[in-house]
Amino acid sequence: MTPRWDERQRAMLGALGVNWWPAGAPAARPTAPRAARVAAPETASIPIPVVAPAPVPRATPAPAALRPVAAALAEAPQLQRPVAQAEGLDWPELNAAIHACRACGLCEQRRQAVPGVGHGQAQWLIVGEGPGEQEDLQGEPFVGASGQLLDAMLAALKLTRAVADPERQVFIANAVKCRPPGNRNPEPEEIAACRPFLLRQIELVRPRMVLALGRIAARALLSSEAPLGQLRGRVHQGPGGVPVVVSYHPAYLLRNPLEKARAWDDLCLAADGVEAHGAEPAP
Repeated sequence: MTPRWDERQRAMLGALGVNWWPAGAPAARPTAPRAARVAAPETASIPIPVVAPAPVPRATPAPAALRPVAAALAEAPQLQRPVAQAEGLDWPELNAAIHACRACGLCEQRRQAVPGVGHGQAQWLIVGEGPGEQEDLQGEPFVGASGQLLDAMLAALKLTRAVADPERQVFIANAVKCRPPGNRNPEPEEIAACRPFLLRQIELVRPRMVLALGRIAARALLSSEAPLGQLRGRVHQGPGGVPVVVSYHPAYLLRNPLEKARAWDDLCLAADGVEAHGAEPAP
C-alpha cells in the first residue's frame, strides 16, 4: 500500500507543530484494520450552492438507497417543540430551513445558524459537535485553532475544505447548527432537534465515510450513550447504512496532544474504509 505520509506532508505538519506519528516511526502510515466494505455511493443530483466546480461523476458502483430521514428519526427522543422538518428538501431549501429553525432554545441567542460547508458530493463528511463563538460570528464550522488542526489532519490524508473535486474536498457540518450558550455541550433534546438536518445532509452528500469528531457527534449519528473510547476502533453503521468512524474532537487533541497517535489510527481506519469502498468491483 502506498504510504500516505510523504516528506512534504511531514515537513508541513511539523512546521505547524502537529506530529501525528509516534516518535521515531517511519513515514509510511501504520497498519490499520480494514473497514467493513460498503457499496459506493451514487453521484448526488443536487450540488450545494457553495461549490464552484461542476459536479464530478464517480466511477464507482452505486449503493442501495439510503434509509429515509423519517425512518432514521424513529430513535430520536420526544421533544417539547416540534422536530425540524427536513424530509425531501434540496440544498437551498435545507440551508434556508436551518437558518429559520426554531425547534429548540438554541435559536434564541445565536447570531446565525451554521449549516455546513463543502462539496455536495464529497466522499468524506466530517461531523463536529456545535458552533463556537467564532463559528457563530463567521457562519462556518471549525474555525480558529481547532479548525487549523482539522485542516492539518485533512491535509495529511490529502483532503481539503477548499474547492476541489469530490475525492479531495470534504463536507463539514456539526451535530447542532446553532451555538450553545457559553460553548457548553449541546443537550440531548437540542441534538435531537437538529438531527433531521444532519440526516438530510447525509442523504444529499451520500458520502463514502463519515468521521464523527467528539462524543456529541457520535451521539447524533449513532444514537449511542457509550463513551467515546468504546466507540473508537471500528466502523459503525450510521444512518441509512453509511459507515461512521468515531475519533477525538480537534479541541480535545489541542488539550491532550498525546492522543494524536490514537487519532491517527482512527484516520487510518477511515481511510482504509474509503479505499476498500473504491476497490469494490462493479456488479
